[in-house]
Amino acid sequence: MKKQMGRSWAALMTLFLKSKSKKTLSKTGVKNIVLVDGVRTPFLQSGTTYADLMPHDLARTALQGLLNRTGIPKDAVDYIIYGTVIQEVKTSNVAREAALGAGFSDRIPAHTVTMACISSNQAMTTAVGMIAAGQCDAVVAGGVEFMSDVPIRHSRKMRKTMLSLNKAKTLGARLALLGSIRPAHLAPELPAVAEFSTEETMGHSADRLAAAFGVSRREQDEYALRSHSLAKRAQDEGLLSDVVGFKVPGKDIVSKDNGIRPSSMEQMAKLKPAFVKPHGTVTAANSSYLTDGASAVLIMSEEKALALGYKPKAYLRDFVYVSQDPKDQLLLGPSYATPKVLERSGLKLADIDVFEFHEAFAGQILSNLKAMDSDWFAKTYMGRTSKVGSPPLDKFNLWGGSLSLGHPFGATGCRLVTTVAHRLKKEGGQYGLVAACAAGGQGHAMVIEAYPQ
Repeated sequence: MKKQMGRSWAALMTLFLKSKSKKTLSKTGVKNIVLVDGVRTPFLQSGTTYADLMPHDLARTALQGLLNRTGIPKDAVDYIIYGTVIQEVKTSNVAREAALGAGFSDRIPAHTVTMACISSNQAMTTAVGMIAAGQCDAVVAGGVEFMSDVPIRHSRKMRKTMLSLNKAKTLGARLALLGSIRPAHLAPELPAVAEFSTEETMGHSADRLAAAFGVSRREQDEYALRSHSLAKRAQDEGLLSDVVGFKVPGKDIVSKDNGIRPSSMEQMAKLKPAFVKPHGTVTAANSSYLTDGASAVLIMSEEKALALGYKPKAYLRDFVYVSQDPKDQLLLGPSYATPKVLERSGLKLADIDVFEFHEAFAGQILSNLKAMDSDWFAKTYMGRTSKVGSPPLDKFNLWGGSLSLGHPFGATGCRLVTTVAHRLKKEGGQYGLVAACAAGGQGHAMVIEAYPQ
């Protein structure tokens, strides 16, 4: 009798849960495209354990990790796409070099894309487009960034002189060119995280944005502390299961991100402004740091994934890209992209169970949250009748974010998507939303739907 009552109760609960579930975003006549799995190397502060490697080493490791995790045959993938921002000149198509190094068939085409901090987002959505168009059934997308050894160029005058030396046909001509070199020729051109169009660094822009939205230094420090604390908890609880260990040649196995460092408000308050001095509010403690790392995801048509015996992690649904003024709205991509992708999906903000936003700066995140919660901003700048609303923090970046986990420019997008898939499963949600800003005043958002368990 008790067993029968138990079965009846279970049946009633199943019906209740089904009645509460939301509609699926599957569309008639449109392929369902799924995330099979995703991995990443540990994200490390630049200049640390990865310092003697090259970008393709990290990308190769992520690809090998994906092969090991999924067990997919190396010739079963149709295409490989990687995102990166600051390219190593020796491996400009890092996707191809990493794929060959990882042991993928040399008959699999590969290309590299760049779209600042949403480069791997672009890699993933390119994969989605290729599958939707029927060109491919299985695509690997990923991203890599290696800030420990960025290209540093000679000055333009020195480059011109060196090129002319190659063409000089006589000893006299070569000596004349060598004699023309002055101390100014030897000054190198150092790379900077700055806008070409405005010549403003991203940190300076973040400081101005925080001031415009009235985000205080204390608010930024509190948010950064939240990010590091949540990341530490997620790491300690084993929730960051996308991380694959990496045996660095000549060094120990790296298995954890090394930039997660919960501090205290008192310690953070001691830091001086990093960009707008002396009265700015953006500091090293409430900014993301230069990071080395790589990521990779396996994307398939649902039909292909099931035929190969996979249990996908999530559906990749609607996505949008946006662009706005790179001077005053450089980092507001999420504010513009979120309402657009929700409209495209037929969802409201309240339908989203899991939010994962890229954290470039604490001030950038908090400014976006305020912009999204402002009717005035929606009407004045976005041409909308009302605000989309601010994501509740109890659904927002609960396993840490770029401030704490690290931000390899080209690799973060895949981390965001994989994290949403893992959180949806862990938390029992149905819809997740990824959003990110990027240099050039661009942005991206994507809706992800949990795969039925």
